[in-house]
Amino acid sequence: MSIISFFMQRALAGLRRINLEGLRWRVFDAKGQVLGRLASQISTVIQGKDKPTYAPNRDDGDMCIVLNAKDICVTGRKLTDKVYHWHTGQPDSELFLAHRYVGHLKERSLKDQMAKDPTEVIRKAVMRMLPRNKLRDDRDRKLRIFAGGEHPFSDRPLEPYVMPPRQVRELRPRVRRAMIRAEKKAEQQKQGGMDTRKGRKKEEEKAELIEA
Repeated sequence: MSIISFFMQRALAGLRRINLEGLRWRVFDAKGQVLGRLASQISTVIQGKDKPTYAPNRDDGDMCIVLNAKDICVTGRKLTDKVYHWHTGQPDSELFLAHRYVGHLKERSLKDQMAKDPTEVIRKAVMRMLPRNKLRDDRDRKLRIFAGGEHPFSDRPLEPYVMPPRQVRELRPRVRRAMIRAEKKAEQQKQGGMDTRKGRKKEEEKAELIEA
């Protein structure tokens, strides 16, 4: 059995425990999307918060299929600064410390996790946005993430999810004025540097004429 077929069979597992009647199959394309913004939209759909019939004690969310998880983007320095921590459950004992078995506390950066399993990055981001209650496991079963663009749900009525436009907050007047002053100052410094270069060039030409 190849690795791709194994992941496809694992994706199909657990569907029998989900009541698929009346559910929509929403497809999210993670290519070029910011991790946090994508995870927030998935958590909204998987909880059913985009429906007028939403209730916090019912699981009315739709099936969410995420494609191209390996092409997700992050902002800032999160690729190297964000670290996942977990504990193996091995207690700290003198015997293990004597044999240098220091492996109880593990950590892995986001960059290493993306190289190992990019689907787990999106899963952790979505699951940490969901409330910790009895509906958590059922919602986790409705989330199917794939590293590439292939999936075994082509026979289902899929609906591509369109990400809402990003709302950029307007700058405050004081900050806007400071940015304008900084831009003007940078332009003046640039023009001043060009003027000094031209002046030096003219002086060199004059010196060459006098010597001639």
